[in-house]
Amino acid sequence: MRIVTWNVNSVRTRLQRLVNFLDRHQPDICCLQELKCTAEQFPYDVLERAGYHAAVAGQKTYNGVAILSRTFPDDIRRGLGDDTDDPQARLVAAHMDGLRVMSIYVPNGATVGSETFSYKLDWLGRLRAMLDAHHDPGERLVICGDTNVIRDGADAENPAAWAETVLAVPPVREAFDRLLDWGLVDVFRQQHPGGHLYSWWDYRNLGFPRNDGLRLDHVLATQTVAADCSAAFADRDERKGTTDDKPSDHCPVVVDFDM
Repeated sequence: MRIVTWNVNSVRTRLQRLVNFLDRHQPDICCLQELKCTAEQFPYDVLERAGYHAAVAGQKTYNGVAILSRTFPDDIRRGLGDDTDDPQARLVAAHMDGLRVMSIYVPNGATVGSETFSYKLDWLGRLRAMLDAHHDPGERLVICGDTNVIRDGADAENPAAWAETVLAVPPVREAFDRLLDWGLVDVFRQQHPGGHLYSWWDYRNLGFPRNDGLRLDHVLATQTVAADCSAAFADRDERKGTTDDKPSDHCPVVVDFDM
């Protein structure tokens, strides 16, 4: 089974790239983030012709997440399912192929100490609370997405430049570690313990040509699923592009499981 996570940075802008990618890699499940469209605007018809059903949580202009799958998704849920009034579309979950799958888009946080930063920490805490309340580490669960977290120095080409930012300050890393401590495995790191393989490069300052990147996109799995992981790679080709065919600033992360 092949599972992909990709922050497409506007699914309608990147639609032909997405269709070409699906045709080339043939994933069973593809989790998307930063759709930048409502559910009504989502290109269901094009993706159905490509062979994929879609579970979508959309939002006009900002955010938005989706799960594409070859088999029909059921038990679709949107949001963190708590009592917080939160209009931001950052999580969709569904059941397919014997797995519970979530596509998540963690808030960036803007600047340390801002209200947006507090929202990021709160959102990560709410995600952990949802796992505690509604899931079990023994189930077959995969969480995919743009986490906006640099776990450690192995996830950045220039760690010192990011150490005091919203991506890497201790409260953010600690909140992410609490997710892992619940019973999740970072399967990409499991396959590449040395790190320094990235999924995001800034559009500015020749970030991609200089490989001045970060690994912000993760596939997290419970132990029973992680044990079946056989390979993982970041498809750097999808970060290439010209002025006329600008790619997303993220590339897809592809993970294979022997199941």
